Amino acid sequence: MRPSSAPPTLRAVGLALAVAFAFPGVYLVYRNFAEGADPAGLLLSDRTIGPLWRSLRLAVSVSAAALMLGTALAWLTTRTDLPLNRLWRIVLPLPLVFPTFVGAAAFIHTLNPGGLANDLLGAIGVDRTPELRGFFGAWLVLTLMTYPYVYLPVAARLRQLPSTLEESARVLGDTALRVFGRVCVPQTATAMGAGTLLVFLYTLSDFGAVQLMRYDTLTRAIATNQLANPPVALALSLMLLVLAALVVLGERRVSHRLPDAGGGQSSRPMIYGLGRWRAPALGFVVLAAGGAVGAPLVALLDWAAGGLARSATGGRPLTIDASNVLDATVNTLGVSAVAAVVSTAAVLPVALLVGRYRSRAGSFAHAVVISTFALPGILIALSMRFWTLRSDLAFELFNDTMALLIFAYVVRFGSLAMGVTLVAVRSVPDRLHDSARILGAGRVRRFFSVDVPIMAPGMLAGTGLVLLSVMKELPISLFVSPLGFSTLATRIFGSFEDAFIAEAGIMAVVLVALSFVLTWFLVIRRDDLM
Repeated sequence: MRPSSAPPTLRAVGLALAVAFAFPGVYLVYRNFAEGADPAGLLLSDRTIGPLWRSLRLAVSVSAAALMLGTALAWLTTRTDLPLNRLWRIVLPLPLVFPTFVGAAAFIHTLNPGGLANDLLGAIGVDRTPELRGFFGAWLVLTLMTYPYVYLPVAARLRQLPSTLEESARVLGDTALRVFGRVCVPQTATAMGAGTLLVFLYTLSDFGAVQLMRYDTLTRAIATNQLANPPVALALSLMLLVLAALVVLGERRVSHRLPDAGGGQSSRPMIYGLGRWRAPALGFVVLAAGGAVGAPLVALLDWAAGGLARSATGGRPLTIDASNVLDATVNTLGVSAVAAVVSTAAVLPVALLVGRYRSRAGSFAHAVVISTFALPGILIALSMRFWTLRSDLAFELFNDTMALLIFAYVVRFGSLAMGVTLVAVRSVPDRLHDSARILGAGRVRRFFSVDVPIMAPGMLAGTGLVLLSVMKELPISLFVSPLGFSTLATRIFGSFEDAFIAEAGIMAVVLVALSFVLTWFLVIRRDDLM
């Protein structure tokens, strides 16, 4: 794109959007000083050090485990003769369809004493399984639910690597493992780093899994103190915000030192024979897929089927009916669709400023939008909640309205639409604009007749990614939704908390089915066609 002068109106809109996206984080900082939360004083207190240490411990442990698991699965499914390779490439990304709190509940009620696994283990002489709680439970669930964030980019990069260097290393006598370490790892380091960063930030911001596992991280401490002790909640929120920002800045400094990925699409990818390791490798993949996809799915289906069967045979009646499930489903799809469309529309002016006009205002707005990815959902929810309670104007305009909920979703997930939309903007050839200008078309007409048809597929993909993410979002849906408004995620979480397992299973099956359809078209099908 040739840079040119951006319209003043577009620059003003871009700066206004930057302010809007930055507002929740800035407001949290402001409230800390206004409330006298004293985050510096609380930094060394017991109520802060404990959750901070547990959050760091969990995030580092989950990131390391997801990095190893995702990278190993990516290499096995893209570069080896693993049996049923095509099947595993479809199955392994599926943990993306499970909200982490659903996975946590499934593991709790499957592996804990009295769960489904006890019957299977009893057949082989194991009478009782240990209770799955605390750090280990949170680590296991979050690792199995987040490894696709590493698996997908690393697998995509491995399929693109030119095979010439690997072939040369093999000719010189290097083993497959040595080739992977010396040739593949340096060329996939950027993808590994990006995926691991996603896992780290996701773990820091997770609320549902740690809540059900009763593991006291910063997010759980924030939720506990938001009403009982607002200054403490604000101080903890600021610490979580600073921690996330430091992680992002650190990752960027490290990534700049990594070697350039380079290389084009390989027409003949290097495939390694597993030989005697074929059976162990297959067992490893089956175990990973079974734990991450099979166990939660079986548990959800068992709860749903068991609840329906008991209700039909005169047992405990369900506390929900078809209308409740339908209402929650409609609410989920409706609010997710609106938030997705608004997110794409909101980032489009910024993408135009950056991709077409190379505007400094656009670069600033782009940096702000992308940085909101490091802002956990619970911090956005807490910021919006305090804002409406402490501001008379905000209370009158946004209290118990959908506008505040949509705004929180847009701030949380706008960065997902930003990247795809920017690529779509840059895909419009300059010559088409030049031709339209020569024919007398103005800016508005050129936008709708030239830009929109070309950008539509990319913008739809970004809209879909936001839609999928909003459907599974818990903290914002839980703390910002108007009174009486519930989504599938909030209904499922509430049912698990109240021990209504059958009801939670039914709604979780619906949510997972909807998420699977979206994930299939947005991630798996497109990735499998590459």
